[in-house]
Amino acid sequence: MKGPREEILYLPCIYRNTGIEAPDYLATVDVDPKSPQYCQVIHRLPMPNLKDELHHSGWNTCSSCYGDGRKARTKLVLPGLVSSRVYVVDVGAEPRAPKLHKVIEPEDIHAKCGLGCLHTSHCLPSGEVMISALGDPKGNGKGGFVLLDGETLEVKGTWERPGGAAPLGYDFWYQPRHDVMISTEWAAPNVFRDGFNPADVEAGRYGSHLHVWDWQRHEIVETLPLQEGLIPLEIRFLHDPAAAQGFVGCALSSTIQRFFKNEAGTWSVEKVIQVPPKKVKGWMLPEMPGLITDILLSLDDRFLYFSNWLHGDLRQYDVSDPQRPRLTGQLFLGGSIVKGGPVKVLEDQELTAQPEPLVVKGKRVVGGPQMIQLSLDGKRLYITTSLYSTWDKQFYPELIREGSVMLQVDVDTVNGGLKLNPNFLVDFGKEPLGPALAHEMRYPGGDCTSDIWL
Repeated sequence: MKGPREEILYLPCIYRNTGIEAPDYLATVDVDPKSPQYCQVIHRLPMPNLKDELHHSGWNTCSSCYGDGRKARTKLVLPGLVSSRVYVVDVGAEPRAPKLHKVIEPEDIHAKCGLGCLHTSHCLPSGEVMISALGDPKGNGKGGFVLLDGETLEVKGTWERPGGAAPLGYDFWYQPRHDVMISTEWAAPNVFRDGFNPADVEAGRYGSHLHVWDWQRHEIVETLPLQEGLIPLEIRFLHDPAAAQGFVGCALSSTIQRFFKNEAGTWSVEKVIQVPPKKVKGWMLPEMPGLITDILLSLDDRFLYFSNWLHGDLRQYDVSDPQRPRLTGQLFLGGSIVKGGPVKVLEDQELTAQPEPLVVKGKRVVGGPQMIQLSLDGKRLYITTSLYSTWDKQFYPELIREGSVMLQVDVDTVNGGLKLNPNFLVDFGKEPLGPALAHEMRYPGGDCTSDIWL
């Protein structure tokens, strides 16, 4: 938390489903207020293929390797959610102008792992890199893990034992001191790839479980059903490596669940936050969930942040007592229920009026807050507004026409509280090839969602 202030950040920009026939690219954004290029995209690295749907990224080596002079975070690992292709980008030689280092083709991953639709990338204490998968090569559900050699970045095979994949996959986080890894579930790629269909929820095709893995044996030892927990997406253990607890955000049920090791030495889960749905008119369903899509913990484990992509609010909770989170900050940054839009709120358990549309530096923000990243010192929160191109197109068609944005919020780290920075806007609607959909953010050297300590 005492590290230097972030000056640049990296994030993938997506053109799949936008009507623009161009490859996704890695954008480098200047976030140094003293720079003449502040709030500007200063470099774009296009990928050599179309329609990858770049999504999340990770590092070639760990903060756990601190002090090992042979290790450096010089490579960013970028899996394609749709293509199952993995790009390795060199961000070490010229941090402000990354270069493509290696491409791992999907056929290699299909043949050696029997997996596809890749999501979360984490470096491991072993020096290897692990990437979670959501499916098999045909798009059926399969929650397994691809292992890459940390030096050559060649595909080694699967982390889990043969035949031991979870039925569904998405995100994961490990905690070696407790010999555990826990993974989450979205849905089979064939279910969500072409859009959201409420009938798939009724049919039980979306995830509602956490999978607890033995870290040494590489196998599932418990599967925890989530009461009031549909589509558990991002999962975060507390950063304290001795802590045996953390949080997971459940998108469709709009709940935050706390998972923890119980007195018997097994794992339990309990709901600690509920975002109530709003009764609405002019939307696809009579009730609109908040749709919690991203969560993170500050590095000191004091504050939990999450975004409600549909309602449009960003929230901060004090989790000093993890069993009793306390709301300390909330901002509406767009969303589906703003005044003057097609949706009329009929009944709201939290608000007395629909929020005003958000305008930053003359730009009306469309879409809702989605991916979030916190500065190391906890004082600045960055937000982007695109979720996944197919769902963007369905829920926020104006995002396709206008592109997404990046915003920045100032955080009160003493008392809690959030305040929008009115002078910060990165408008991806003005990209050279046309409006783009910007997603997950990373700082050179690591951040709150990439660091796992031993």
